[in-house]
Amino acid sequence: MIVLWVVLGIVVIVIIGLWASYNGLVRARIAVKNAWAQIDVQLKRRFDLIPNLVETVKGYKNFERETLEAVTRARSAVGQVPAGNIGQRAAAEGELGAALGRLMVVVERYPELKANQNFLALQEELTGTENRISFSRQAYNDSVTGYNERTQQFPSNAVANMFNFKKEQEFLQATEAEAERKAPKVSFA
Repeated sequence: MIVLWVVLGIVVIVIIGLWASYNGLVRARIAVKNAWAQIDVQLKRRFDLIPNLVETVKGYKNFERETLEAVTRARSAVGQVPAGNIGQRAAAEGELGAALGRLMVVVERYPELKANQNFLALQEELTGTENRISFSRQAYNDSVTGYNERTQQFPSNAVANMFNFKKEQEFLQATEAEAERKAPKVSFA
């Protein structure tokens, strides 16, 4: 009779362990999805600000057309990325960010544009949005780290294998490693 209770106790402990491990994996997977959704919200905010920024800048006759066209093309490329493709979306958003960066550099040559209140407000909104995007990317990578740890550590890796959890989520990384890691060159000459 004691053996039966011991065996039953072991079975209950194993079931509780499996249950807890499974729920932890589900929580981690949901955290990754939520973190990506937070990034998506901020990217959508930036996406919506761009037409207003471009229209404000277009009002200045002598402004370089190529820069505006590059921003418009990059924005269009972001809209064409299939939903759920994190790698492609990150690359397209990186291109858009780079195009916006070039736009802001070119704006420095136009003092009357820099003084325009609409432009200043849009620039402030865009700067705040870029900061939120950066924070959201860090939070996403933290969630991915937690998920990846759970799917690779014992005993939750056994549960992950049993229930077909994706082995490893993709981190958001700098796409053009050398170019994005270098400090920008600022010149007031």
